[in-house]
Amino acid sequence: MHGGVHPGRMALATASDVTAAPHGEVHRLLDRSARVFVAGSRGLVGSAVCRHLARKGFTDVGGPGSAQLDLRERRAVFEWFAAERPHVVVLAAARVGGIRANATRPTEFLSDNLRIQINVLDAALRHGVERLLFLGSSCIYPKFADQPIREEALLTGALEPTNDAYAIAKIAGILQVQAVRRQHGLPWICAMPTNLYGPGDNFHPEHSHVLPSLIRRFHEARLAGAPRVVNWGTGTPRREFLHVDDLARACLHLLERYDADGPVNVGTGTDLTIRETAEIVARVVGYRGAVEWDASQPDGTPRKLLDPSRLAALGWTSRIGLREGVARTYAWYVENLATGTVRH
Repeated sequence: MHGGVHPGRMALATASDVTAAPHGEVHRLLDRSARVFVAGSRGLVGSAVCRHLARKGFTDVGGPGSAQLDLRERRAVFEWFAAERPHVVVLAAARVGGIRANATRPTEFLSDNLRIQINVLDAALRHGVERLLFLGSSCIYPKFADQPIREEALLTGALEPTNDAYAIAKIAGILQVQAVRRQHGLPWICAMPTNLYGPGDNFHPEHSHVLPSLIRRFHEARLAGAPRVVNWGTGTPRREFLHVDDLARACLHLLERYDADGPVNVGTGTDLTIRETAEIVARVVGYRGAVEWDASQPDGTPRKLLDPSRLAALGWTSRIGLREGVARTYAWYVENLATGTVRH
């Protein structure tokens, strides 16, 4: 973030600029000069939100990286809020990872995410943040929820065991936002994005999510002339993928058009198998060898398709198709490998 504190500036529009409609829909423009703290501004989601807000005319957007402010440290977070006084907060910071990282390090995924969320949400409440968006994850829903998954499925069944610790932390964040709304009347909201990918993703071979992991694996296999690539699982689970730039658009859309207790799904409304996903990635990367599957490794949730109708009713739909999005992401990956800025 940059610039000084702006006494008296309001992040939300005046009453004359706000109109309400059923199901939590509002039309509340944000002041483009208001201070916006994007927690996790260096990450996949946070950096995309910062880019989009800047394109839309916001002039005071960002936040310190984890090296400058460890959001797990409560005193440091409160001191930062007291000094900077943000008017709007997008809570995109989290410890994240793929199926192996979640399954083997559940303690960190639970503890770190709970501390990040509690510290930021408590500090935001203490210092009167007017508008806040908490970003959760589609993994909050039960493993065998009816498909496509509606927001009402939350807390109706058992979670996927390989990422239940992360899911519980995110559910706690949703409930804390709802508690603030009930007790303090603040217009804070929650959004639940589906599987995300895009520029700035984590391409680590063990800690990344499925799509960046496939991009790295096929890229390295092509360079090495490897005759085959072996992927985890059976390839049969179905997944929905959303480009992070689409999520960034949805964040601003929700901040200006939604005000209700319930979370809002953010997704494309379409899915495909992991095997089909791998075929798309292989074509984009240019890998022509064999693709095999190691069924001894876990598949995770069999299907996870979100119902985005609540967001669609607010006038938002995704724009970036999967093949286009993978091509954009792969181009970014190749370009940034040379600069050493890829997380791997």
